[in-house]
Amino acid sequence: MRFRESGRLDTSGVQDRRGGGGARGGRGLAVGGGGLGLVGIIVVVLVQVLGGGGGGGGTAGLAGTLGGLTGGETADNSQLEQSCQTGADANDSVECAIVADIESIQDYWGLTLGGTYQPADTVFFPGSVQTACGGATSGSGPFYCPGDQLVYIDLSFFDDLQTRFGAEGGAFVNAYVLAHEYGHHVQNLLGTNRQVDPRESGPTSGSVRLELQADCYAGTWANHAETVPDDSGQPLIADITDDDIARALDTAGRIGDDFIQENLGSGTVDQDAFTHGSSEQRQRWFTTGYQTGDPNRCDTFATDDLG
Repeated sequence: MRFRESGRLDTSGVQDRRGGGGARGGRGLAVGGGGLGLVGIIVVVLVQVLGGGGGGGGTAGLAGTLGGLTGGETADNSQLEQSCQTGADANDSVECAIVADIESIQDYWGLTLGGTYQPADTVFFPGSVQTACGGATSGSGPFYCPGDQLVYIDLSFFDDLQTRFGAEGGAFVNAYVLAHEYGHHVQNLLGTNRQVDPRESGPTSGSVRLELQADCYAGTWANHAETVPDDSGQPLIADITDDDIARALDTAGRIGDDFIQENLGSGTVDQDAFTHGSSEQRQRWFTTGYQTGDPNRCDTFATDDLG
């Protein structure tokens, strides 16, 4: 994946809170059913393995983890603005590439949804953060909070994908992660997430359908990424290769419920505890979005065949 060298980056879509501080307190449950964002099922597994209860208790455990914390945070984008100015910077820096990804993803949804789309910032945080959905840590993985309409990520997560999950990683994998989270933002704007009971789990649950749809939405952005214009009228992303797509599919295969349960959990696959979908399902729905480029083909709630 390469960015247009002369492209100008806009850091206004990021709140860089890595300088310290707290954030908002609040309540609610971050999008992802029983988990947080793309790999939120990790949290459920960790809760179960490290003393948080049995297979059906992941959601309740998370609700307790996310509630009751308060604080205040400040954001300082000055260093980000200095270091992330052009597409050349994005080609050399992970954090600048993420800035460019966010800009491209939001430009895509702005064109696709028109006035329905409302931009959402991404918060860079170190270690832990307070949100309108409560408190979370780096171990939560990236997530979207409907309460404040913000995406949250500790950038060290991208290293974890490779070291803990064995994913191949790469710039496009990172973009896929962000595109999935912005898929949750789209679901929030359209009211889709409000149709789902986060207490339910299982292979055909609303939580699984929500996550698979977000994967599909990420795929539709990927289909259009090389043609989505920035403010200059030119695409910010110059090239996405077959290898990039293969790496995204590799990652999707390593963050399915079955893979995580078998390799990071008890070693036994329990479909009744699924909240994000199997590896095969996640790969299928990203591919559906990528091959069609049509968000209307991402209606996981209208099919009995999730893969």
